[in-house]
Amino acid sequence: MQGAEITPTEPAQDNACEGKEVNFFMHEPQSCMRLTLMTNPMYNQTIKTLAGSLFYFIILFNPFFVFSQYTFDGILFDKETGNPIVGALIQVDETFQFATSNAEGRFIFTEMTKDNHLLTITHISYELLKMTIQSGKEKKIILQRRIYLSEEINISATRVEKSSAISFTEISKAEITKYNLGKDIPSILNNTPSTVMTSDAGTGVGYSGIRIRGSDATRINVTINGIPVNDAESHQVYWVDLPDFASSTENIQVQRGIGSSTNGAGAFGGSINIQTNKLSTAPFAAMSSSAGSFNTFKNTIQFGSGIFAKCFAMEGRVSKITSAGYIDRASSNLRSFFISGGFYKSKSSLRLIAFSGKEKTYQAWYGVPQDSLKTNRTYNPAGEFYDPQGNVQYYPNQTDNYRQDYYQLIFSHWFNNTFSFNAALHYTKGKGYYEEYKSGTSYAEYGLSPLSVADTAIHTTNLTRQLWLTNDFYGLTWSVKYERDNLNLIVGGSANQYAGKHFGEVVKTDLSIFQILPHSFYSDDANKTDLNVYVRANYSFSGTLKFFADMQERIISYKFTGFDAVYNNSIEKESNYFFNPKAGISITPMEKIILYTSIGVGQKEPVRDDYVYSTPSKRPEKEKMIDFESGLRFTSEKLLLNFNTYYMDYSSQLILNGKINEVGEYIRESVKDSYRSGVEIEGMWTISTSINFKMNLTLSDNKISVYREYIDNYDDGSQLMNVYKETNIAFSPQVIGSASAGFIPIKNFNFEISGKYIGKQFLDNTSNESRKLDAYLINDLHCSYKLPVKKIREIVFRLSVYNFLDKEYISNGYSYSGYSGGQRSDYNFYFPQAGINWLAGITIGI
Repeated sequence: MQGAEITPTEPAQDNACEGKEVNFFMHEPQSCMRLTLMTNPMYNQTIKTLAGSLFYFIILFNPFFVFSQYTFDGILFDKETGNPIVGALIQVDETFQFATSNAEGRFIFTEMTKDNHLLTITHISYELLKMTIQSGKEKKIILQRRIYLSEEINISATRVEKSSAISFTEISKAEITKYNLGKDIPSILNNTPSTVMTSDAGTGVGYSGIRIRGSDATRINVTINGIPVNDAESHQVYWVDLPDFASSTENIQVQRGIGSSTNGAGAFGGSINIQTNKLSTAPFAAMSSSAGSFNTFKNTIQFGSGIFAKCFAMEGRVSKITSAGYIDRASSNLRSFFISGGFYKSKSSLRLIAFSGKEKTYQAWYGVPQDSLKTNRTYNPAGEFYDPQGNVQYYPNQTDNYRQDYYQLIFSHWFNNTFSFNAALHYTKGKGYYEEYKSGTSYAEYGLSPLSVADTAIHTTNLTRQLWLTNDFYGLTWSVKYERDNLNLIVGGSANQYAGKHFGEVVKTDLSIFQILPHSFYSDDANKTDLNVYVRANYSFSGTLKFFADMQERIISYKFTGFDAVYNNSIEKESNYFFNPKAGISITPMEKIILYTSIGVGQKEPVRDDYVYSTPSKRPEKEKMIDFESGLRFTSEKLLLNFNTYYMDYSSQLILNGKINEVGEYIRESVKDSYRSGVEIEGMWTISTSINFKMNLTLSDNKISVYREYIDNYDDGSQLMNVYKETNIAFSPQVIGSASAGFIPIKNFNFEISGKYIGKQFLDNTSNESRKLDAYLINDLHCSYKLPVKKIREIVFRLSVYNFLDKEYISNGYSYSGYSGGQRSDYNFYFPQAGINWLAGITIGI
């Protein structure tokens, strides 16, 4: 919700942390915990303890994996040239073991536990190969060049590899399909590390959002096929404009922290990189339908032509999702389509992709006031008014209406074993409005003249207004990839242009007969140019040591309607230049273990509201952070463990503090010294072919060194200030954890039970217990059964039961405060989530 002030209460005490013992394994760690990579002895000791526990865990389970072990080594050759193949990924099926072929084409697996393992060998330039291996002497393996170029080259510039010094998680097509019954992509990503998912309607359908390590949506960069999705002005991603996009998604890579250089305005605290479906070589058709709680329905039809005329393929999807929502009147009516067509030759591909989302949602972004929470948990004040008889009524069309169309033209060319090239033209068209009923409103406020009816002057009215946004976003992204021997080099960049028009209209008043409607009461055009270029190099010094460097230069120019030095409306222009370098190393001291460390600098510009509600002399500063990451990855046949530590040191972080600037607007100010630090542990254990276990845990400390809170004094119009030291950053839980266990009790039947724990969060930056979200633990159940039917590709039944223990919890909220009569009052608003609810679906594919 725009403009909600964030404010605190009692000042924090100096030296509050002296003499306190820090317990990293409490459900709600003490606020004094500070994880500082370079200076804090307690942090260093904790890392040693956790690392020791990790190795103990590895050693503990090692006997399961060393029985009857043998070694398998191989060497890969090109069928046409006979040259060795470098950079192929070799994975042992149904295990977490993988290897990469070196400059001589060689790879090796040690401690194999049984004969007849199935190897999967993939490389961007070669056909996928699956083969059974046995113990014995070195195996020579021949790979065939691909006839059709993979879409993987489209996204290689925004992805990182398994051996990289960056913290990331990949979600496969199978995982996405498992959870895809109609909820938005944030719900599908909910169980990834350091993630908190929120939903305005309380169900995961409609307006939903995601935070990673406490960073909000404006600091999480989203790309689809390497093309930026974040709005160029607000930096937000509105997932409601991408309904059922999961059905057109091949895989997702979530990077935490600064990550690799990428395209988009949100690149700062994390990134979500989405690859759309690969075009199928065989024709198919599928229909998916699901239904469940709160009158939720989803229907999807998909089709694919397969390869025809030897070099063409296409596929498409249409979807519709409707839901009444958990919150009162928080309904959603969502429609979307996706279509993709490609032309493929042995060394080139050209792909045209078009997708669109259209949404109509009843507004639910006001939240539930605290005094209503216990008596009416689903209360929604949107559109509320009183009729002449004093009865409460709700305006029926208090809705948000928006459509976004996306077009991508992607060209890829493979020159030879060394060079490949990718370029994409893109265009996004957005248009829509939200409608509001306003009662008792002054005519003058909207530029309307007071009316005189029967010699009586009328100065106020009930009116309906629409706030519009239309925008065009277009540009070019490109990358050149060089691979030879031990060097992997990518040079890339983008040039993007945004043009947006913001305007508001009064479409109805009580006495519309006397008005010329619609009446425009404001208009604001904006233009933004965003240019960036980057160079990323990965170099392997030997089989055990790899180095990467990543340098990005970014230039933006933003033109908008704002305030001049004397507070008059004027056309303003701001420019920013950023240099974002990154570097890291990874070491493989033994086959199963990768150690890594990296450092990166991230900078980004303020959002639209920061610019348009300030004067040239008081512009907010750009945000800047240095991100330190270190970790360990352990991979064996049945066990995968990732252990990562991070320290995100902000020299400038923009936050709301309640202060009103010289033009009378609440605006974010820069905090000079703040940080996020933590430990992330992620594990996956395949106990047997029918049982697996996954978990992740984040323990973090997120602090502002000095925070100044400004509170309105309603008595005289002034503001009062409180100062806090070493206070917690809002919406940054110190503990986030997730665990799931999967079972296959009978053939074709999959069953999974999962739990997600979120520690307490504060609504503002004061660490005040009266303005917080309580910790919660929710549990979900997912199951599916594939019915074996001859001559039909698949019939799959799915059922998901969410929050099956019926926990009452709140995932989001906001707060503001004010003084009246010398007394402080806090106003808290919350977004409660649904209790036990379910979705069931069927997919039929031929």
